Amino acid sequence: MAVAVVAASPLAAPPSPRHSAPMESLAQFRADRLAALTAPDGWLNLIDRIETGAGTWTVGRAEGNDLRLSAGPAHLGRLTVTPDNKAVLTDLAGQDHPFQPRPEAPAGLEVADLLLELHVVEGRPALRVRQTDHPARLAFPGLHHFPDNPDWVIRAVWEGLEQPQALGIAMKGGAADTVTISHRARFAHEGQQVVLTPTHWKGGKPMFVIRDATAGKDTYGAARFLLGEDAGDGAITLDFNRATNPPCAFTDLAICPLPPPGNVLTFRIEAGERWP
Repeated sequence: MAVAVVAASPLAAPPSPRHSAPMESLAQFRADRLAALTAPDGWLNLIDRIETGAGTWTVGRAEGNDLRLSAGPAHLGRLTVTPDNKAVLTDLAGQDHPFQPRPEAPAGLEVADLLLELHVVEGRPALRVRQTDHPARLAFPGLHHFPDNPDWVIRAVWEGLEQPQALGIAMKGGAADTVTISHRARFAHEGQQVVLTPTHWKGGKPMFVIRDATAGKDTYGAARFLLGEDAGDGAITLDFNRATNPPCAFTDLAICPLPPPGNVLTFRIEAGERWP
């Protein structure tokens, strides 16, 4: 899963909804999900997150470094972070290695079996480190799911708000955030109206952060994520079989949004990913 989903900065209003390409099969969706999770920039091998601010520091695994890492060479060099949140690693030979921008991800640099990222939350930069050969990534046993349930594929009403609204949300592992909301999804369940608010957008699709009565028992306690599909003409598809665990389910070093009050549901959604 792409890390932009959990970025902690205000989001601009989303693009106007339009019909998307046909939804990929559930099997392909889960294969892609597993591939992203176990990739070198996935969530299984995150080992450090160290807030920096602007300045210059020595970096490495050995004692005496300003920023001491959990793995990698004893001494990597000097990390410089500018006031406008650009980062450069100067190696021991004096060669500069700027962090490179990446699509839907923080700027990063691969060095010595590590992936270094400059992760900025609420304007505050931090050095985030992934160990590419971490055993948790290389020996990951796989994901667990509820049995596929077609009853949890719902074509919901897709309502646009008259005006975009700012909404404060809490973050697990970070301070509160503010996002911009422009739509809501509405459907009926067991005779009651359910209204879900997407708080983030990923790849042009609205993302719902939800919690239901399975949380803390069969599913991750804080939340699950669900992308809406084929939004347009006043309707949106919510396939809860595609509900996924957030990064915080796999590492305490991630910062994840928590569901707004209306997205905390009192009934069980026995579909999608289970407890990791």
